[in-house]
Amino acid sequence: MTMLLFNLVLALMWVVVSGSFTLLNLLFGFLLGAAALYLIREEGNMSYIGRARLGFSLFLLFLLELLKSAWRVAVMVLSPNMNLKPGILAFPLRVKSDAEITLLANMITLTPGTLSIDVSEDRSTLYVHAFDCSDPEAAKADIRDGFEARILEVFR
Repeated sequence: MTMLLFNLVLALMWVVVSGSFTLLNLLFGFLLGAAALYLIREEGNMSYIGRARLGFSLFLLFLLELLKSAWRVAVMVLSPNMNLKPGILAFPLRVKSDAEITLLANMITLTPGTLSIDVSEDRSTLYVHAFDCSDPEAAKADIRDGFEARILEVFR
């Protein structure tokens, strides 16, 4: 977070030094600042640009899962015989911080066909209602290998 603020300060400094107070020039200054921060990054640590790239890949994964699940729900609802088995999954959490748990729960809730219900007292289990829970282990694996794995990459 401090690198983002530092990048914003560099962008504002660029706008002041260049004398052009436009949104395009501010964006250009932001990109210049990001490039400068990338060049002076510490070796061995996740760079600001690398973390932003991981965050963007998490966003793209969310959009892809959103489209896929919306399609699945539409097909299920429009089929003449809905063989649905709704249920509640007890998903064991690998994410630990409040921010990680909240992000995972919100991503699950925003995906059609699933809804985060509750987190256990010890924050080790997330309870999820699934529109079709015919294969609970596959649903858990989808969450674990998709959203949770990417969130762990971004926050670690």
